[in-house]
This record gives sequence, C-alpha cells and structure tokens, in this order.
Amino acid sequence: MTSSASSHVFEDLRDERVPPALYWTGEQVSAWIEELGFPQYKPCFTTNCIDGRRLITLQASRLPEIGITDFKHIMTISNSVRELLELEEPFWNRSISLPPRNEIGMYLEKKSVRGKIIDNMSFQKFLLTVQSRDPKWQPPLSNQCAIIAHNVPAIK
Repeated sequence: MTSSASSHVFEDLRDERVPPALYWTGEQVSAWIEELGFPQYKPCFTTNCIDGRRLITLQASRLPEIGITDFKHIMTISNSVRELLELEEPFWNRSISLPPRNEIGMYLEKKSVRGKIIDNMSFQKFLLTVQSRDPKWQPPLSNQCAIIAHNVPAIK
C-alpha cells in the first residue's frame, strides 16, 4: 500500500461512519467467520481470498460458489455481513422515487473494486465528489411528463 493510499485508510478508520471491517485482511475475515460460529467455513474464505473489500460484494447468492450451501448458514452469514458493514437491507420492491441509498452504502460499493483512483479515495473525498455532482437529489415529480408552456405567445 502506498503512503497516499494508507493516508486514506487512516482517514477512513478515524471516521466513525466507515465500518472498520472494510479494511480487514483475509485473516481477520476468517477469524470473524469463526467467531460467528462457522469455523468450518474458514477455508472457504481463505481459499477465495475474501478480505474486507471483497466481503462487501459477498451476497447470499454467491456463498454457494465458495462452498457454503446450507441455507440457514447462508442467511445468517449474509445478514451478519450487512450488519457488520452497516449496509441497507435490499428490498426487491424499493421504489426508484426514493432517494439513493445512504452514502456509506454507495461508498462501500465503490470500494469493493480495486484501482488506483478507488484505492486512494476516502469516504470524505467520496462525499465531496457525490455532493459536487448531485448536491440536492429530488425524487421525480409525479407530473414529470406534463408539458407546461412558459412565455409562449397566445395563438390567435
């Protein structure tokens, strides 16, 4: 990790809004799964190099791919990941008229990929980027397709 990237990690770790699990190593994730009561799955996590950033994308549907097939275990683990990372419960019927998910959820989604720009991004920097693009998100109006004439001369 470069000093620039590590400064962003430290900035995030000092920010109480960012869950520390984001920066867990694979060993820390394996220890967590063991503490959760599933020591038999430690090899599933270590073999697949699941660290804190990969844990973000580990959805219930992906757990069988790494060797976790018991449905009750899948539900427990996926709920625990969401709690650990403070992610919103995904609802299939979430309306698009609602504001975007919370900022931390969007940040964690962004941090789940790797790359120079993302690696050097802190939560604070992310917030500044988001706010500069969309400072006041508003849900679409119910009359969004209505055509309203403004300053149009009357037709005679």
